Amino acid sequence: MDRRIFLPRLVWFVLLVAFASVLRADPGVLVLGRISDDPQRHHDQLKPLLDYVVPRMADVGIREGRIVMARDASRMTSYLRHGRVDWVTETAATGLTLMDRASASLLMLTERDGVQHYRAVVFVRGDSPAKSLADLAGRRLALQNPMSTSAYLLPAITLLDAGIPMEILPAPADSPGIDGVGYVFANSEANIATWVLKGVVDAGAFSDVDFARLQERDPRAASLRIIGRSMAAPRAMELVRADLDGRVRARLQQVLAEAANDPAAAPALRRFFGTTAFTIPVDADRAALAELSAATRRTREAIE
Repeated sequence: MDRRIFLPRLVWFVLLVAFASVLRADPGVLVLGRISDDPQRHHDQLKPLLDYVVPRMADVGIREGRIVMARDASRMTSYLRHGRVDWVTETAATGLTLMDRASASLLMLTERDGVQHYRAVVFVRGDSPAKSLADLAGRRLALQNPMSTSAYLLPAITLLDAGIPMEILPAPADSPGIDGVGYVFANSEANIATWVLKGVVDAGAFSDVDFARLQERDPRAASLRIIGRSMAAPRAMELVRADLDGRVRARLQQVLAEAANDPAAAPALRRFFGTTAFTIPVDADRAALAELSAATRRTREAIE
């Protein structure tokens, strides 16, 4: 790794974490948070939207915006509990964790690239003998990492709910017990697909959105075959701390809800992870999230 690139990012991240540890809630500052292993890149993705939002919240006393990164969910939980972060953008898996541990409140569901919900798909090579999830017993599955919603949490929920035990393997070459699925982490969707295509593992899993894109751009992926689908989950979620001022919360929700129809917001939304709209959750959304939350707790207790 080029130390000229690595060291400035590391120093920047350490300083940012140190800054967050002493920061105290200022009612005139809106603090947007994100859990990140690449704070510089994520800062550049978050700032345009924060710059769009802040001037539109002057009527509720917001005069400035700041961005705070956390390296893991535990640190972000602490920031939310102590009022050091007001608004967090996260995926469903991490968002549910923050709702559970920090009593964070769901503000909006985030639509990305025109898709508000997605599912995980479990897939195999076309010549695989596996026809269903049950056929994966005794075989190896590639997932992304423990923080992924579509490439870890949703496939795990699906397999365990189907009565198929899971065990983590030290390496892809290791074999699981005959009754369960052994899983390994490949770190990216591209690696997952490559490992399946090359026969390093027997199956892989990630979102149906990414699977469709893969098959469109890579001719080799046309041979991949889906053998299982998960329950649906939001593409992303916008959360706020539990004790955020009600006027600030309401105005932030209004500004985000109206952003998709404001041409001035378009560049910021594109930078914000390809967001195409924010929608206010309704009772059906909350019920679905409650079901997903229960499944998440059940699954993490079973395999972690």
